[in-house]
Amino acid sequence: MPFREINSKMVEATLAPGQQLFSQRGAMLAYRGEVSFTPNIQGGQGGVASMIGRRVAGESTPLMTVEGSGTVMFGHGGHHIQVIELAGDTLYVEADRLLAFDGTLQQGTMFMGSQGGVMGMVRGQVTGQGLFTTTLKGHGAVAVMAHGGVIELPITPGRDVHVDPQAYVAHHGEVRNKLSTAVGWRDMVGRGSGEAFQLELSGSGAVYVQASEEKL
Repeated sequence: MPFREINSKMVEATLAPGQQLFSQRGAMLAYRGEVSFTPNIQGGQGGVASMIGRRVAGESTPLMTVEGSGTVMFGHGGHHIQVIELAGDTLYVEADRLLAFDGTLQQGTMFMGSQGGVMGMVRGQVTGQGLFTTTLKGHGAVAVMAHGGVIELPITPGRDVHVDPQAYVAHHGEVRNKLSTAVGWRDMVGRGSGEAFQLELSGSGAVYVQASEEKL
């Protein structure tokens, strides 16, 4: 189900009977119609296995199941919101950045060390985002939160994208990531913790970058 962007910090979703979506608890701003909000203990579309996996991974941001007939407006903490449309591929995003997403999407958890080996693990430690990340797969829309707005950068074979790890929000597609070092890189062109790291993404897909190194 598509999200309509009301402004840079609010989105609206239209629900029809038989449809559902999941949102971060506390993200509902207003609604019209016959809509219900219930705590989600099943782990989204991924079921109990997804719920357990997220808790073990520290990716257990509380969710609400939203159902009924009407329109619902979402926003949280004054953060900027980016709507991402998935067409069968997988989105990799930290759980606390999820504002709301289509109930048809399959939710899971992935160990970042499986992308980029040891460097994938180091990335989690350096960014403070943890060693695990949430995955959403299928056809549908996802609304994610960021500081200062978001830009989508395409990743194509032979044209890798290098990102300040603190500015990374999410990525999708057939993308591999690794953390590389560049002496003096942060002192000259990057900002953040002072560590000279770059997140290098290669393959085919896109990465979303926020205009800030602040965490949510």
